Amino acid sequence: MSTRSTAKRADALRSIEAIVQAAADCLGRNPEASLSEIARAAGVGRVTLYAHFASRAEVVDAAMNSAIDQGDKALASVDLSGDARQALARLVEASWTLVDRARSLLVAAQKELSPARIRELHSRPAARVETLIARGRADGVFRTDLPIPWLVNVMHSVMHSAADEIRSGNLTPDRAADCITATVLAAFTPPGRPVPESGPSS
Repeated sequence: MSTRSTAKRADALRSIEAIVQAAADCLGRNPEASLSEIARAAGVGRVTLYAHFASRAEVVDAAMNSAIDQGDKALASVDLSGDARQALARLVEASWTLVDRARSLLVAAQKELSPARIRELHSRPAARVETLIARGRADGVFRTDLPIPWLVNVMHSVMHSAADEIRSGNLTPDRAADCITATVLAAFTPPGRPVPESGPSS
């Protein structure tokens, strides 16, 4: 590859990175942010933006993918050892912090992307939850009568519902993590077993 080609590719990668970061920032503040606004924030023209992304949906997809990738790296540091229920509470709290930051971006994604694509983008963090649920089932503290993917979907749905409730004014951000944890623990507890109190120390 020639020096000129290498330089052009490096410029293109920098432009793409700038656009994705600008999209995450702009959509994180306003889910209706325009592509022109995103291009300006990235320091590029609309022509350059469209040279890399054919549509608004592609821009949103890239921004969402980047946010989830960064969030997944952050979740890797969450302590999931010990009692699976306490580990779940810690994971919910850490996950909600990320979801809360990306609430507006999620709104944009829900408008532009299919539910299947949003689930696909969440596959990496979902795998972490699946592993924890499997361990909790083996320990007898999580239910075994429902499929693990369904339980993972329940957890994600509750988190996204919490974001919707905050937007509608029915829930405050400071209460969301506790409400999510209590709801998810109740959903994961085996039938007939007492539901543990929510929280990392439960």
